Amino acid sequence: MPALFDTYKIRGLTLRNRIVMAPMCTWMAELGVASDWHYVHYASRAIGGIGLEIVEASAVEPRGRIRNKDVGIWGDEHIEPHRRLTEVVKSHGASPSIQLAHAGRKSETVDDGAGPADSIAPSAIQFGPDFALPREMDAGDLATVKQAFVDAALRAVEAGYESIELHGAHGYLLSQFISSITNQREDEYGGGIPGRAKYPAEVVAAVREAIPQDMPLLVRVSGQDYVESGNTAEDVGAVSRLLGDAGADMIHVSSAGITPDMLPIRSVFPGYQITLAETIGRESGLPTIAVGRITEPLLAEEVIRNERADLVALGRVLLREPYWPLRAAHELGVEVDWPPSYIQGGF
Repeated sequence: MPALFDTYKIRGLTLRNRIVMAPMCTWMAELGVASDWHYVHYASRAIGGIGLEIVEASAVEPRGRIRNKDVGIWGDEHIEPHRRLTEVVKSHGASPSIQLAHAGRKSETVDDGAGPADSIAPSAIQFGPDFALPREMDAGDLATVKQAFVDAALRAVEAGYESIELHGAHGYLLSQFISSITNQREDEYGGGIPGRAKYPAEVVAAVREAIPQDMPLLVRVSGQDYVESGNTAEDVGAVSRLLGDAGADMIHVSSAGITPDMLPIRSVFPGYQITLAETIGRESGLPTIAVGRITEPLLAEEVIRNERADLVALGRVLLREPYWPLRAAHELGVEVDWPPSYIQGGF
């Protein structure tokens, strides 16, 4: 059976272990440009032993930022700062990935002169009273945003990323197409699951065609909306199967975010999204990443050993414990190489 510190191969990429750094916004960029903060942030986790390091949501358009200080990759001026990140991550043995994102109706940005500032979405439905009423995307918008994802992917390749993740979770643009809560279109991009999955699948296919054949393409999804008449894990499993047909290699399973409602506290317990990953993996036939309150090494090991998911992603725990993999190896009795400068601090 696989274990947490076993290598993992997907397309032409081999990861040193099954531990993933989940993408988490840090809101430290100016006009989308990654800074010294990002360099130190991502270098630290690579030194700490992460296998796959997914750089935070990077907007493919200025209006696609969640907030103004999000990282971007909509312009060529972003390539060099991203290359700086990929080089330091690779130099410490981790594999750099990037999450390409568009916030759609959930953008909280104000016009800062970076580019288009109008809010767009599958349907003209406001996220909440403090958010702009989005304009329903027409054929021109659909083409423009799809091309923005492709162009961003090409920049990511040039910057040295070894895999790409498309953000289709947490109620952001691609997620808005997938959920009937936010997609009430009456054209071919709405209706049942095949229609709601059509545009995300087109984006997947376009990106897949643009990037190298041996480069993995991941999609992050919300495995459940937690809203009456919203998506279930079985629904998202069907969507994920269509995304796989379009060229996705792996599904990263999170949940919620389609409405402003918070998860009920009883739903948020250690590993609370693992069963969603299991269901979506089974329904789609694709490998999965499990994420969500996985903070202890024994739980992460259990997920991999029992083949409940193929990789395990850590989020907030890595913000307070960047060298978590080194602790995990110690607690699980696994010998791993420590950074030479830190050997004297070993357990």
